[in-house]
Amino acid sequence: MNAAYLEKIEQEVKQMPPEYLPALFNIIHTFRKSVQLNTAKQSFQQGLQEALSGETQAIETLWDNMET
Repeated sequence: MNAAYLEKIEQEVKQMPPEYLPALFNIIHTFRKSVQLNTAKQSFQQGLQEALSGETQAIETLWDNMET
């Protein structure tokens, strides 16, 4: 990881009032979760869970409403 970015982030965090730190943590955590790819195991488990719960779509409809 780029140490310069970590230092800049640390400097910014140190300037935050303590009462804002929980919100900042939530932002950082949510961002990481949104950009981080799942492992193959996690993806398989999610797909299996969706299939078992009926969250499926007929293959004929997969391209419906797609912009070309």
